[in-house]
Amino acid sequence: MNTERSSGILLHPTSLPGKYGIGTLGKESFHFIDFLAKSKQKLWQILPLGPTGFADSPYQCFSSSAGNPLLIDLDTLVKEGLLDKKDLAGLDPSDDGPIDYGKVIETKYPILKKAMQAFSEHAGKEHKKDFYEFTVNNKKWLEDYAIFMSLKEHFKQKPWYQWVKPLKMRNKTALKPFYSLLSDNIEFHKFIQYLFFRQWLAVKDYAHQKNIRIIGDIPLYVALDSVDAWVNTELFQFDTEKNPVVVGGVPPDYFSSTGQLWGNPLYRWDVLHNDHYHWWIERIKSNLVLYDIIRIDHFRGFAAYWAVPYGEKTAVNGKWIPCPGKELFEQIRKELGEIPIIAEDLGVITQDVEDLRDSFGLPGMKILQFAFDSSEANDYLPHNFIKNCVVYTGTHDNDTIKGWFGKAKPEDRKYVLDYLDSTEKEICTDFLRLAWASVAHTAIVPMQDLLELGNEGRMNLPGTTINNWMWRAKSRDFSTELAQRLAHLTVLYGRAHKGK
Repeated sequence: MNTERSSGILLHPTSLPGKYGIGTLGKESFHFIDFLAKSKQKLWQILPLGPTGFADSPYQCFSSSAGNPLLIDLDTLVKEGLLDKKDLAGLDPSDDGPIDYGKVIETKYPILKKAMQAFSEHAGKEHKKDFYEFTVNNKKWLEDYAIFMSLKEHFKQKPWYQWVKPLKMRNKTALKPFYSLLSDNIEFHKFIQYLFFRQWLAVKDYAHQKNIRIIGDIPLYVALDSVDAWVNTELFQFDTEKNPVVVGGVPPDYFSSTGQLWGNPLYRWDVLHNDHYHWWIERIKSNLVLYDIIRIDHFRGFAAYWAVPYGEKTAVNGKWIPCPGKELFEQIRKELGEIPIIAEDLGVITQDVEDLRDSFGLPGMKILQFAFDSSEANDYLPHNFIKNCVVYTGTHDNDTIKGWFGKAKPEDRKYVLDYLDSTEKEICTDFLRLAWASVAHTAIVPMQDLLELGNEGRMNLPGTTINNWMWRAKSRDFSTELAQRLAHLTVLYGRAHKGK
């Protein structure tokens, strides 16, 4: 990973402003990249881009390779002649308010089906050749994903493990008639993946033109209700009926007294080992198409993972099981070379996690909100930093700085104000300055902290499944004044491109 001093903003594309209820890969993405360039940033960090499932979480996706169709920009399709303006007439044109995922899904998919019909009837030879080449180049994952999503719709969105047994078990004879029965829908899901990748790669290319790299997120686990789990059941700890034996989570921690029960299937590392970690290598390769730098979520699970018996109501009754993470990363390096990875090393971090991270020279994460517990000294205080780390004012799982400070214990509030030589009024600015001034080679601020929002800007509350992932910025948030203020700090602390 390039360790020159740099900085950037964490903002998932769904949180961008724009019409029709959700941020997209249209002009607002390009405008945000312009804002990054004006504020002299080098990095744009996002959350996983996959098609969201349970509770709209980007960490519970239907596929580890596919993109989220809700991010497809409809106005771009109008410009390309795949939609008519009148097709969008019934949509809400305002760009205010949180995301209503149910409404977006209900209104967007019928319009995307109109785009497919127009493509089928009117697209030129070159455009159709482009689509065909996309389906061929992505056949490894696209074929399975398209039938999986089509079957989910056929069975009223039931998860695959509740389908009739022959289909749950992927019996070839039972599956065969569904390829004909659902052929139109299978083609539709391939088509909207084509649209997603066209639009996202155009955004990524524009970011590169502005000397900005994308940090993308890979969750350690896949969702239970995912094509990955359905197709590759031999890679997971399932019984003979393809039901989980144990599931993932974390023990009680900072965020929850009962831990976090994620419910993700856990890997059979012995099987992965025997196949030279091929599934993981392919996953990394596909994500390097989307991103320039990879942040691996829950990195500590590569040293040891928390296994909870399936059926438990909380994550309390789990146990730590060792994982051959060193062997995996050696294989990744052998096959892919040195690739830029950030290790999300938060939570219960033991010496084996640190040894694994450091043996591959991976930068870990420092969260400033975690630094100011007056009862103990810790590695999150900037005077304890090493250069090879990424400092955040907070992440998508934290409250905003303003929200956090308002709920902190009195002694911790005093501690942070003393440390920063700050006042409550300047807490957000001074946190940002602290991150940017630190020795950490990379500094990241969530857009909500840059805007100095309270807890109304919180993205996610771990351990909960409602009212998350809904926050959106407004067009007026990306002001020239804000860009200039951030640019000043970025130049001052040596994080801008040289000569710019």
